[in-house]
Amino acid sequence: MSNIVVIGAGPAGIMAAIVAAKAGHHVTLLEKNEKIGKKLFITGKGRCNVTNACEIEGLFSNVMEHDKFLYSAIYGFDNQAVMQFFEDAGCRLKIERGQRVFPESDHSSDVIRALDRQMRLAGVNLLLNREVESVLTKKIDDTEMNVEEKREDNTDKYKKKSKKKKLQQTAVITGVKLKNKEVISADSVIIATGGISYVLTGSTGDGYRFAEDCGHSIEELSPALVPFQIKEEWCKELQGLSLRNVTATVEVEGKNIYSDFGEMLFTHYGVSGPLMLSASSYYVHKAKGKQAKLYIDLKPALTKEQLDKRILREFDENKNKQFKNAITSLFPAKLLPIMPVLAEIDPDKKVHEITKEERERFVEVIKRLELTITGIRDYNEAIVTKGGVKVSEVSPSTMESKLVKGLYFAGEVLDLDALTGGFNLQIAWSTGYLAGMSAAGNE
Repeated sequence: MSNIVVIGAGPAGIMAAIVAAKAGHHVTLLEKNEKIGKKLFITGKGRCNVTNACEIEGLFSNVMEHDKFLYSAIYGFDNQAVMQFFEDAGCRLKIERGQRVFPESDHSSDVIRALDRQMRLAGVNLLLNREVESVLTKKIDDTEMNVEEKREDNTDKYKKKSKKKKLQQTAVITGVKLKNKEVISADSVIIATGGISYVLTGSTGDGYRFAEDCGHSIEELSPALVPFQIKEEWCKELQGLSLRNVTATVEVEGKNIYSDFGEMLFTHYGVSGPLMLSASSYYVHKAKGKQAKLYIDLKPALTKEQLDKRILREFDENKNKQFKNAITSLFPAKLLPIMPVLAEIDPDKKVHEITKEERERFVEVIKRLELTITGIRDYNEAIVTKGGVKVSEVSPSTMESKLVKGLYFAGEVLDLDALTGGFNLQIAWSTGYLAGMSAAGNE
């Protein structure tokens, strides 16, 4: 029986701890907060979007980068396995629009309770209010490494491969040191500390520091799945307005980097909502810091020609009305004073006086409402963190560090992020499961 320490009682850490403990090892799960799953509690607006029930290819296609790195993890513990895990743990699930999976109760607390029960049944030693100061390692000297290589195999081909691997792992885990100066010995340590989004939940980037101290590289960090800040002042006048069934397109220097259909929300600083959050991930991955435009198609079900005919019908029925009063059926109330201004049409002008040129401008504004992206909100409003531990320095088949023997990573601390819809939690469950199995010697 080996001693395994898991740092971080979020989804990845809890799953890793359960799996390793069920394999018969002594597992200590360290959490600096007063309870487990603080970020998990608020995910999905408190409902917890556990995973997505799409075909397995969809799990990979919704990962922003490094989807191939996740092949072993996801195929080893896919969305169906995650759903079965929670059903077996007594948390009934349901599938909603977009194949999103939620607890039947709509309460994230039921997901956390199910995980807590599984930890207790597995015999995980959970220690709350325990903040880790550092991960402890010792160097592997050349003599020790060469002896191991000779003992493993005597073929030239295997020696070369083994030597390369052993030379990469120049240190080995010995344990962790807590802030209270307590030292816990360990044969393996799994870092599952999350990113730095939602700082109030305890996500302060500790895992990145631990990884760097162990020699790992950290890819540039950025908030992701985060609202946009918008330049146009009129945007603030629409604060609180939610639009469903619109199409959003993000263009950077004239190039389309994102286009999708869904729901959005206007705020006092810009735009948010599911559609905008997904758009933001494309922005931070492909265009952060560049000039970007956001275009909203308010009537995506209609072509320009069909929309023009619809407007003409409205005009025919309201010939003697002012323009502002003839378009009330086209938009929500908050948009009504904005649209004539953007189309450069006098709102008091009689409908029968509207020119063809003005009508064409109006159609263009409806189909391509233009907003200027000036940036994104900070980590306090971001669902996930882009960037993290460089995945090329981690074995995709085990989640073990290629630099430190016995060190594993799982979840958001890695340079992995995905779109909304349960995909980020799937990454956490899958990498946590693989790290726990690997640390337990069951890879």
